[in-house]
Amino acid sequence: MASSLFGIGISGLNSAQAGLITTGHNIANVNTPGYSRQVVVQGTNAPFYTGAGYFGTGVHVQTVKREYDAFLEIQARQTQAAASHLERYATQIGRLDQLLADLDGGLSKAFDEFFESINEVAAYPRDAAARQSMLSASNALVARFQALEAELVAARRDVNSQLEINVANINSIANRIAELNARIALHRAHGNGLQEPNDLLDQRDTLVRELNKLIGAKVVEQDDGSYNVFIGNGQALVVRDRANRLVLQDDPAVPGDKQIALDANGLRVPLTAAQLTGGEVGGLLEFRDQTLNVAHNALGRIAMTLAAEFNAQHALGLDLNGQPGGQFFALAQPLVHASILNGGNAQLQVTVSDYGALTASDYRLTYDGTQYHLTRLPENTTQSFAALPVDVDGLRIEVAGGTMAPGDSFVIQPTRAGAAQLAALVHDTQAIAAAAPSSTAPASATTATATTRPGGGNAGYTPSNPAYVITFAVSGGTTTYTVDTVPTSGGLGTGTYTSGATIDFLDDLGIHVEITGVPADGDSFTVSPNDGTADNRNALALAALQTKNVMAGGTATLQGGYAQLVSAVGNKTREVQVTSEAQNLLLKDTLAARESVAGVNLDEEAANLIRYQQAYQAAGKVIAVAGTLFDSILEILR
Repeated sequence: MASSLFGIGISGLNSAQAGLITTGHNIANVNTPGYSRQVVVQGTNAPFYTGAGYFGTGVHVQTVKREYDAFLEIQARQTQAAASHLERYATQIGRLDQLLADLDGGLSKAFDEFFESINEVAAYPRDAAARQSMLSASNALVARFQALEAELVAARRDVNSQLEINVANINSIANRIAELNARIALHRAHGNGLQEPNDLLDQRDTLVRELNKLIGAKVVEQDDGSYNVFIGNGQALVVRDRANRLVLQDDPAVPGDKQIALDANGLRVPLTAAQLTGGEVGGLLEFRDQTLNVAHNALGRIAMTLAAEFNAQHALGLDLNGQPGGQFFALAQPLVHASILNGGNAQLQVTVSDYGALTASDYRLTYDGTQYHLTRLPENTTQSFAALPVDVDGLRIEVAGGTMAPGDSFVIQPTRAGAAQLAALVHDTQAIAAAAPSSTAPASATTATATTRPGGGNAGYTPSNPAYVITFAVSGGTTTYTVDTVPTSGGLGTGTYTSGATIDFLDDLGIHVEITGVPADGDSFTVSPNDGTADNRNALALAALQTKNVMAGGTATLQGGYAQLVSAVGNKTREVQVTSEAQNLLLKDTLAARESVAGVNLDEEAANLIRYQQAYQAAGKVIAVAGTLFDSILEILR
């Protein structure tokens, strides 16, 4: 009996010691990230039978388990991936919002100063100081466009740099997970699959959560305890003790952008931004593709529309030298990028047919052998065509040479280079075309007045052209007019005049005459070339571009287009920030729920210390009693 009692005491002593060691381990790791509280699981030893019944033989430690909830762990990974995604997106778009909305650094102030300077030229068309002010304001406007362009390019480089850092960190974590998989499988094999290496499991789960901060990842546990980790649409990043590698490579379709690919034994599989959702990588890619690209294109669209509209109007006027206005701004052309994987040699040509119809989107053109498919990005809406050329969204798309092969693709960026290539081309105050090319004067006594305005035709009416005379005739309530040269050459044409209508003739010279009042029978007006010295009509037309709806299908002004850009980015910023805040609260609650199960409670551990200490002391007392009884038996034998 003493021997049995001695064994029971020893088993109790060992169990209490295991409890003390585990409790001490918990206390020591109270601040270790990802640590899960461990508990000792005890079981009774097999009893032995006597005629009086079964007697216990003590206790043994079955295992040391960690307090772990698989559902909460999966939820923590998912909410972590979503929170990191939104947080990174919110950080990047917040910087862009501050850049565009800056009253001093944005375009609004520069536009106001530019058009104010044009109005000054309209007020003082011969004043050299006013003209110099207009040139300076145009240079300042261009500089503002290019400064914003530089910031957007820097933001793109920053995205590429962060992607490079994140890819390196993902590969490092993947390798460590693979190493832990090997160690965990080995330890489980030593324990016949019954004993878990708890600390190694905690380390691996912590790494998986860290991985989800960087990229959305899913885990599938294997029979040997290993984790297989998948990203994207099921691409394997870790398979048991082997880790594949992510690489950051140049996008074959879009120069300047980076693309992530999975390298599996030398075979690279490109991953699209739509596949890589979650984590900082997902946030960076969504910011680049959904916001930065659109903002970059929108800025370029404003620059190109400004250049096109201003150049067209400036060309209709005369400068102080009596010459038609030249190109005032450099005008960018659409960019076309052929995929390096194309098998054909087609040269795609894209030109702008209507600047007012341009969008802030990019396009991807693919050829399947029978049809052309044009996908608008990032909206991902597709149109199909049987043949080229086609006209879409203010663009004319055609094959300039060569032949397309099935599978060929091109990325079209209609406005991406708009701000980068914008430049002021007029540097001489004499070259500002503030005057209209023609002027009018009554050739007879009349109560009506006539004025000419620059038209939509060719600005070719210069002092070398002849003068013209318009003569009105009224008969039976009908007013007609005749146009002739000075001196007369037999007449250039006749027409019926309707009050308020514009008399258009010689469209190749862009002559349009507006009559104020009611012309009487015999009234006549001369239309003659202007010398451009004291005329401000084209300057007024240039200034009127500030309030003319020339963008978004004729629904927005230049400054209105910029306001739309600022508003769109601002609204998206607020949306992402609010969503990010809500997701962070959800993450906080999820981690708190996990901590309530797996976290170490020092008060509870202190109570456990006392409990196991008392159990240890009691087991020691049992051993002491057993020793005393054994001594008593020995005394009897003496």
